[in-house]
This record gives sequence, C-alpha cells and structure tokens, in this order.
Amino acid sequence: MLDLKLLQRQPEIVEKALCDRNSPMRVEEFTALDERRRALLAESETLKAERNSASAEVGKLKRTGGDASAIMERMGAVNARIKVLGEELEGVQTAQNDWMLSVPNVPHTSVPLGKSEEDNPVLHTWGQVPTFSFTPKEHWELAETLGGLDFDRGAKLAGSRFTVYWGWAARLERALASLFLDIHTREHGYTEVQPPLMVNRKTMTGTGNLPKFEEDLFKMEAWDYFLIPTAEVPLTNLFAEEILEESMLPIGLTAHTPCFRSEAGAYGKDTRGLIRQHQFSKVEMVRFAHPERSFDELERMRGHAEALLQRLELPYRVITLCTGDMGFASAKTYDLEVWLPGQNKYREISSCSNCMDFQARRANIRFRPAGGGKPEFAHTLNGSGLAVGRTLVAVMENGQQEDGSVVLPKALVPYMGGQEFILPQQR
Repeated sequence: MLDLKLLQRQPEIVEKALCDRNSPMRVEEFTALDERRRALLAESETLKAERNSASAEVGKLKRTGGDASAIMERMGAVNARIKVLGEELEGVQTAQNDWMLSVPNVPHTSVPLGKSEEDNPVLHTWGQVPTFSFTPKEHWELAETLGGLDFDRGAKLAGSRFTVYWGWAARLERALASLFLDIHTREHGYTEVQPPLMVNRKTMTGTGNLPKFEEDLFKMEAWDYFLIPTAEVPLTNLFAEEILEESMLPIGLTAHTPCFRSEAGAYGKDTRGLIRQHQFSKVEMVRFAHPERSFDELERMRGHAEALLQRLELPYRVITLCTGDMGFASAKTYDLEVWLPGQNKYREISSCSNCMDFQARRANIRFRPAGGGKPEFAHTLNGSGLAVGRTLVAVMENGQQEDGSVVLPKALVPYMGGQEFILPQQR
C-alpha cells in the first residue's frame, strides 16, 4: 500500500508510476474520492458542532423554562443529515481503501523504463552454455526413458499441471531443497521456518495477493482460507502488527514449502512438463531491512540465489525487470534465468524483489529506531532460492548424455547418497 500522504501531496509521482507500469488505474480516481471524503467530513463536523451548540442551548432553555421546540425540530433534521453523511462517508472511505489496496507499488528510480519483458536489460551472465554432439532433449522427453516423472498419474489423481515423482526424481527434489536450505542457513545466515500452508484473507492482503489476484489463488471456500502461492506470504506476515527493535534488522527467513497457483491467464503456456504447475516446490527467502539499507539487502539476496546456481554449475543470466514487467508489490526486481538446453533458451528460476514499505504498510510491520522516536515501517524483500522443480529441470537438461543418462552436479552427490548419475528406467 502506498503512503496516503504521497497520494495526497505528490499525486504526479504516482501517476507517472502508473503510466510507466502500463496500469489502467489513474490517480484522479483516488483524488476524486479523497476530495469527496474531505467534503463529507467537513460538512459532518460542522453539523456536529452545530448540534453540540444547540444541545447546550436547549439545556439552558429547559433550565430557565424557555421553549426549545424549534431548536429541537431543527436538530432532528440535522441528526438525519449527519446519519446520511456518515453512511456516504463510510462508502467513500471503503472505495478509497479498495483503490489503495489495488494500486501497484511505485518503481524505484533505478528501474529501467520499458513496456514488457522484451525491454528487460541483461545485467550479467554466468557459466558456459553447454554444447552437445546430439540434439538435447527437453526434460519430459528425458523422463520417457529415465522414468521418475509421471505426468499421466498426476493427471489421473488431480488433473492437468500435476505430477507424481517416483524414486530418483522424488529423491532429487528432496536433495535440492536440502542443499538450498543448508546453504541458506549455514552460509547465508537465514533462519529456517516451517509455516502454515493455508493462510487467512488478512495474511494474503498483507503481501498484496488480495484483493487484486484472487483468481490466481486456490481458496478453501468454507473457511475463507487460501493455499499459499509462495512461502513469501506467511513468512512476511510473521511480523504483521508488530514493532521490531532496530537492532534486530536485517532479519533473514527461509522456508521450503509446496506452492499452489491456479495459473489463471496461463492457458496454453508450458502445458507439458514441470515449468508451470498448479503445485510445485520452492525454497523462499524473505528479508526485513532498515529503509536506508534495503537495496544493499536486495543485492545480497540476489547473490544468495546466484550462489546456489553456481554451486550446481548451472549457467544463468540476471536481468533487471523494467517498469512494465514488474510484479505488483515490487519496487525493484531481478530475475535469474537458468539455461535450458532442451528449450534452447533461458527460463526464470528465481525472482528477487525489494518491496520497500509497500507490504509493511499493508501488514503494519514496523521497527522502533534505536535512538528513539516514532516507529517506522520496515522494508520487506523476497526471493526464490530456488524454485526446486525448475532446478530439477535444469539439472536434467544440462546434465543429459547421449545415452539418455544424466550426470548430477558434484554438489548434489552427497545429498543423493553418493549417486553421480541418473540412469534410464531407474525407479
């Protein structure tokens, strides 16, 4: 949620941000509501003051035996008007709050201007894209001989975009998550958390998933609970409605959870394989930072995600998302894209974002300055570290051999019980 004072005093900043983001929303909608709110409030306060004055006058007349009927009749009309104003004011305030909950974050000044993903500049690349003496296969083609990934039974059990993992695939998924968590907790200083996989409406609203993206979520209708689309949601809201001490910042949390997404609007995209599933596994990073140091924390978080890909010897590139391609709550985002030989292109495997105080305002996450003074909103950051299923895809495609086997990265071998290869039909 944006600062109310920013919208009221510098609406031109928000208007430019909306245009840069290609958003259909306009600040004039908020301004009209705010002007109406102020007018209703002013009229209501004036009438309430009149009512208080009249009440005192009526009391005086009654004590002296005077006739207060005319004043009381006039106050009846005033009270009726105050009630009407109150009802209209409530409606305007609700509409204004709904607008504020639906408006995206303002991009940071360092974010490049652009309309779509085609305008995202590449920050840098790492690793050597592998060359093959044969035509590399996509991961679902490899799975036809390797086994491990059972798309048909996933569809039988739940429907399209669900997969059953057998044997080596299940172990590899677990191995990747364990590797990521070990590095984050032992080397990067994160605290591991196991959060609920279902959260309430207030929690979803705190991170910006509601009200705008309800169609993208899986909802438990009878309970008004939602399955989490990412562990960012519960991790960020752990400190909702709390005041932290400045000395606690920065705070780094990590979690390995299933993620559930309806993929609304993704019809026809990545219908085969693991790239776009309704249920997938991800290790998430969330950080809470002092406002003056949050962009240093963004660079640090991006480095944490890159370290995992480097440990797995997977070639990747880092891009900076332009204004027209950024997520709703983000002020600045880096995407890490891993090379997939079967698709002959880079695909997103991590997204690291600084939301500044946007989520903290919604969830009321503050810190108390060490030198005293009024509590301030913390800055929140989140990033994938990493998407486990997509990493499994990258390991399969980059490590594939002509005989259909897959060579595992050295870092994974201890987590696979010493296994260095995935061999065809091993289950």
